[in-house]
Amino acid sequence: RIRVKNRRKRYLDLHPEYFGPSLELADPMLYDRLVRRFQSAAERRAEGLARGYSGRLEADLLRSEAKLDALAHPDPSAHLTYRRRATGEIVSEEGDDAPRSKVEGLARWREVMETRFLNGGDAEFEYADVDASEKYDDWAEEEREREEAYFGGEEPAWVLDEIGEEGGGGGEGGGRVVVGETGVQDY
Repeated sequence: RIRVKNRRKRYLDLHPEYFGPSLELADPMLYDRLVRRFQSAAERRAEGLARGYSGRLEADLLRSEAKLDALAHPDPSAHLTYRRRATGEIVSEEGDDAPRSKVEGLARWREVMETRFLNGGDAEFEYADVDASEKYDDWAEEEREREEAYFGGEEPAWVLDEIGEEGGGGGEGGGRVVVGETGVQDY
């Protein structure tokens, strides 16, 4: 299970395009609250042009449907809660955890989507391709872990103690008497 999550994390590190504008459709309400609300009109227009008319329409429809669904079936574990104003407008409940800047909102969006990906929550992604591929293993990290396990299990000892020659103890006061080269170079 850990190896699978590590491979998925490595995939995200190697493919930052996963977090592109189309990921908005994964959770349109959360995207709206964390990212879209901090975008200027020009940024929204540019994003809409990049997506095209049908993509923009799809995002708007999914956002509206998600809000209606959130009103009809509130989820206590959801990131957002919604209520209907007297005018009929559906608005999100502001909590203490609302992002205060565009940078913070983008970071939280990426964190939520990364967690969702690592847990296998993206229904449109073929996880089997990543989960079974050794090319996403971090071999350097695994080698470091093996070395730590190997060297961590050794007990420090004097080489001379193991051989049974001089330096095994016995000086005055029970201290070690080191005989031979000390490693200090004097010129």
